[in-house]
Formats: sequence, C-alpha cells, structure tokens
Amino acid sequence: MTSLSIEDFRYLTLPGDADVAVNVAVGGNGPAVVLLHGFPQTHLMWRDVARDLATDHTVIVPDLRGYGDSAKPVEESPETYSKRTMANDIVAVARALGHDRFGLIGHDRGALVGVRAGLDHPETVRYLGILDVLPTLDTWDVLHGVDAKVAWHLYLMAQPAGLPEKMIRAVADEFFASFLDAWDTDGSTFTPEIRRHYIDSSVRAVDSIVADYRATAGIDLAMDREDRDAGRTLPMPVGVISQDWGSQLGFDAASLWRTWATDSTYEPIDAGHFMAEEKPADIARFIRGLSVRADG
Repeated sequence: MTSLSIEDFRYLTLPGDADVAVNVAVGGNGPAVVLLHGFPQTHLMWRDVARDLATDHTVIVPDLRGYGDSAKPVEESPETYSKRTMANDIVAVARALGHDRFGLIGHDRGALVGVRAGLDHPETVRYLGILDVLPTLDTWDVLHGVDAKVAWHLYLMAQPAGLPEKMIRAVADEFFASFLDAWDTDGSTFTPEIRRHYIDSSVRAVDSIVADYRATAGIDLAMDREDRDAGRTLPMPVGVISQDWGSQLGFDAASLWRTWATDSTYEPIDAGHFMAEEKPADIARFIRGLSVRADG
C-alpha cells in the first residue's frame, strides 16, 4: 500500500473480476457510495470528498485495476481492461463489503467504468454521478479537426500494443506530469507530495494505463454501439457535472447525456478537470443531491 492514505479510512485488498486484487479504502457509515478516480490519478483524488461524505455515507474508494496499488494484469485480450471487466471489479468489491446496491460516482476514466456498470448492472447502481467526461461513443464522435488535439493522448494510446508503451516509458515522468500541469487551472490543486504520488504511480503502470485507453478505442466503443443500437439506457438518476467542453468542441453535453439517461441533470462548474480536488465541497454537495434524488 502507498504511504499516502485517506485519513481515518481502513484499507483492504479485495477480489475483483477473476480474483484480480483491488486496493480499496473504506470509511464512514450509512448508504453506500463508491468513488472511482480518473487519469493520471489514484483513489487519493477523493480524499477530501470521501472524508466529507463519510459523515453520513459508507464510502468505498478503490484504485481501478491497472492503477495505484491495485493489480495490473497483463493485457491478454481486449477484455482485460474493458470497462465491463473493470465495472465487474467494482460490483464484486462492493458485494464483498456487504453492499448489493450503491451509488456510483466516477471522474474521467472512472466515470466510463461507472457508465458501463450502470448499463450492465442497473439493479445494483442506485444513482450515477459523472465528473467531466462523455460516454465513450460520444467522446469519439465529437472529436474532429484541429480542435481534437486536446485529446491527442487518446489517439496515441489507441495504437496497437508495443509502440505507445515504449514511447511513453521513454519520457514517463514528463508525460504524466504534463496532464497534471495542463489541466490544473490555477497550478495549486496538488501538493508536491500528491503530485509526485500521481506521477510515480502512473510511471509504474504504463502498460496497464495504455491498455485501459486502448480498450476505449476498441472493445468499449463496440459495447457502446451495441447498447445504442439496442436502445439501452441508464435507468437510474444520473447527474453530470463538467467544464464547458461543449463550447470548445461544438456539442451540447446535456443533450448527449439525455440520449443515455432520461432522468439526467447537467451542471456546469467553474473549475478545472481535477474538480474533486479543487472544489471538494461542491462535489460533495453534488453527490448528496444525487443520493436524495435516488431516494425519491
């Protein structure tokens, strides 16, 4: 386990899909909510939000497979890091802790896992919160022309195994630091210790991180298309909180989300991509609002 931890949370290693070891922090008491981190981060991105929510929730904060202190299985097939497999990890972990139903909040990569969990396990996910991302299918659809350069890393890590891993490992510190620095709006969101933790954790996980992104350009995309063609949607309350990427790339995020979830809300936020660390009180409020909606 990393030397950094969420204060007053206990740490466990629990089996995910196919018994993959998942590092998870657990704290608080009350209705269960699972918080899934994004890139290039670990479960520690939720530290302030998690402590806030733990006053009235049981808060479950895993490292996704391939990240942080969770196992990093070799990419034996596209399924290894598909969002379906990663969602199955989360459902297995929650059940091991005694929770057959829970709220699910995801940021960035974690939000993609959350969407797949909501589609595949609608009886399990009480409500779904999304921070600063679009569904996989819509993400690829809205990227076009020179404006797509904002997502250049998606294209790099979509390439066949071998070359992207080698390129990233050659400058791994600089590669991962570039996202932390570019997406931190005021340059003060991370302490030096947290910033170093994210970089070091990612450097140790180059192969699995690339495999996660590669899946999003392949098997995850195919799953989204299958669901859209079949008319599947997210039946639980869905809340989205995001920067205004739509004005830059020419899409209406609220409208895109309504095609996936009729019971959805969209809330803009004046914050950078790392909003859970920049404005944790706002994100905790957002999550509590979703929990109230789910209670009817």
